[in-house]
Amino acid sequence: MVQSVELLLDDRLDQAVREEWSRLLDVGLSSQARNRSESNRPHITLAVAASIPPGVEGAMREQITGEPLPVRLGGMVLFGSRTATVARLVVPTAELLELQRMVFALIDGCPGVPAHIRPGEWTPHVTLARRVPPGRLGSALTATRAGTRELTGVSAGIRRWDGEARREWRVV
Repeated sequence: MVQSVELLLDDRLDQAVREEWSRLLDVGLSSQARNRSESNRPHITLAVAASIPPGVEGAMREQITGEPLPVRLGGMVLFGSRTATVARLVVPTAELLELQRMVFALIDGCPGVPAHIRPGEWTPHVTLARRVPPGRLGSALTATRAGTRELTGVSAGIRRWDGEARREWRVV
């Protein structure tokens, strides 16, 4: 099962993304709003592995300051083929790319690190909906109103997500 390191969003940006989730749900799409778990929150995945040992977390706490980074959500991006994951692109800054590079360097030796998370291959984004059929993509783009506005804010810390235990905790 997946383990991840995720950058959280400030309250205002978190709420703006949740509003986009709700609009997608309102038009009958499988948005992230369907997951009612307390741990389900908008985030930017920095790294993924099959397992991340506690020593890696300790190194993160030592090496990463947790200072808020500017976050700007831009246009839409689609991942997948038969059905799509709909997401907001995160406009990369030098600070965000450096943070992701640092996190990747710490998890690089962990098992199950996918190639798409490597620096230079990583696409920073915030997921809005999964399993959207091709015929509903227009509805998804219209519902989010993403083409009409950029969303800005700052990061609000880094968490770890354990997909097997279905739990989260703050790292910084």
